[in-house]
Amino acid sequence: MHPITRFFQSDSPLSKAIDGFSPRESQRKMAEAIGETIDAKGQLIIEAGTGTGKTFAYLVPAIESEKKVILSTGTKALQEQLFHRDLPLIRDALAKPLDIALLKGRANYLCSYRLEQHLFQQSEIRDPVLIDELVRVKRWSNETENGDIGELADIAEDSRALPYVTSTVDNCLGKDCPDFQKCYLTKARKKAKDADLVVVNHHLFLADMVLKDVGFGELIPDAQLVVFDEAHQLPDIAASYFGETVSSRQIVELAKDLRRVYLTELKDMKQLGKAADMMEKAAADLRLQFGVDPERGNWRVKSQDAGVEMGVERLIDAIGFGYDVMKLAVGRSKELDVLFERGASYKSALAKICNVNELGYSYWYETTKRHVSLHITPLNVAERFSQHMGALKASWVFTSATLQVGDSFEHFSEQLGLKDARTLFLPSPFDYPTQSLLYVPRKLAEPGPKLQAKDLLLAALPQIQASGGRCFFLFTSYRMMNQIADLLPELVDFPVLVQGTAPKRLLLEEFVAAGNAVLLATASFWEGVDVRGDALSCVIIDKLPFAAPDEPLLQARIEDCRLRGGDPFMEVQLPQAVLTLKQGAGRLIRDIHDKGVLMICDGRLVSRRYGQVFLASLPPMPRTRCEDKASQFLRQLGTEEGETESELQA
Repeated sequence: MHPITRFFQSDSPLSKAIDGFSPRESQRKMAEAIGETIDAKGQLIIEAGTGTGKTFAYLVPAIESEKKVILSTGTKALQEQLFHRDLPLIRDALAKPLDIALLKGRANYLCSYRLEQHLFQQSEIRDPVLIDELVRVKRWSNETENGDIGELADIAEDSRALPYVTSTVDNCLGKDCPDFQKCYLTKARKKAKDADLVVVNHHLFLADMVLKDVGFGELIPDAQLVVFDEAHQLPDIAASYFGETVSSRQIVELAKDLRRVYLTELKDMKQLGKAADMMEKAAADLRLQFGVDPERGNWRVKSQDAGVEMGVERLIDAIGFGYDVMKLAVGRSKELDVLFERGASYKSALAKICNVNELGYSYWYETTKRHVSLHITPLNVAERFSQHMGALKASWVFTSATLQVGDSFEHFSEQLGLKDARTLFLPSPFDYPTQSLLYVPRKLAEPGPKLQAKDLLLAALPQIQASGGRCFFLFTSYRMMNQIADLLPELVDFPVLVQGTAPKRLLLEEFVAAGNAVLLATASFWEGVDVRGDALSCVIIDKLPFAAPDEPLLQARIEDCRLRGGDPFMEVQLPQAVLTLKQGAGRLIRDIHDKGVLMICDGRLVSRRYGQVFLASLPPMPRTRCEDKASQFLRQLGTEEGETESELQA
């Protein structure tokens, strides 16, 4: 028995300090496995089902180890929860004098230098709303202690002011900044360096990994234990950080910063102003070569378009001209020296992205209403990720509620090169056979051209009515969600909430407060959403969540798999869809008292052989294809306790 076991017994310090604490076998097993991994300086992959209590299971051995620890999460929400709630609670319960720190990416911290620069240049900003927001940020800057942009409650998350008051790796002046001594980001990093335990997110961890890789610096201090929660997100995030990106937004921002330096510090160099104009115009002209509506696509194909090809050539020429002009002024201005480095990095990245013949990479583009971004993304990050792990002599823990495909961890471990990792599966302690029911409607066309929104809605409506609202309707596409959003309000008396009409947090608060609402949502609500109790009793999923076949990174992975002689469907498409479905299904039962129906409106779950892989990955829910049984289960959720499952389904 590992010494960590004593903390998960009925008379432990946790039971005395935490209201409602009760021993859970799966939580104890997880903590023991992590303790053993720390002792062995090994690697551990754990899938811990909903309700395991995995946060406490990794926090206790991490704190007790008295080692330097990094906790990395997939979302800012969990990052905040760990730092502000869970860590202080466990630290106090264990009576450990632990110094903890919260470290976010640089875009989350106020850059006082850039704020002052843009306030000084207000005459160049013609948007009164933007000016008003900058003034509000200035007012807040006189009060804040840590410069965390999250404190700005009266500024929207997507405010245009934020890029003006925060820094990027590209535009940060580093030690040459006049405000370096009072820099909030520098202070946060120093606190993290001195702390015993640092809470970060995957994006920051991977950004640091890349910076170390190219020798520019180190954001996260070396650690003896690294724990990744929500680890299922790591492979895709890693791929994005090990690639290269150039966007018209970056070029436009470079041009604006260059123009500001010209107007304030180097007024004798008119060519700087000309270079800024050329880059700004070339970036805007390139965006015009794409359709008006936002899109994603294959850059190898799109780059052959004559208009796009000409637009890229003009952008290359404009960046090249700016590079040559800035080179003449290097040494005259510290800020221009940084701009020169930015121009050089964009020049280099654009050259790589335009050489579309490199194997092992996905070349893709994405547009918004105003900008276009070009990307080169590696198809396999296993070698580089595992090399980084080898360089850091630490213990590594990867955990999530969704890591297995069927009963195997192979898909996850191969993506990150975890050849020597121990694996552990801990099922949820929830009583799924009595708390839940899986319903697959029989009379519904399989997804495809024949399946209309009205048919999907007619199949789902009886369950929405039977649950009295209290329903998540999750979609794999905005198109279907919007079609249902147009039809549903006319057919029900319940509040209908639609993703995109309000911030995610506010929608969830409104959903819980209503107590009988129907929430229509896509990808961002499939995971990281925790609604417990009576507000949610039915989760409806429109179809098996296979990624769109025209998704460029998926296309490239499929082609790469095919060239290696593999089966793209079984090795690439199916595993990703299984993990996504597990996340969506996990929204239903979040507590020992929760009950409800999971409705998956896709007959392929039972008619196709691969459906068994999905079913084997879901919790052990009783299954039915009978509409009446599903409706009756929902209607009888309010009946007295003690009724058996058979009575509920009779």
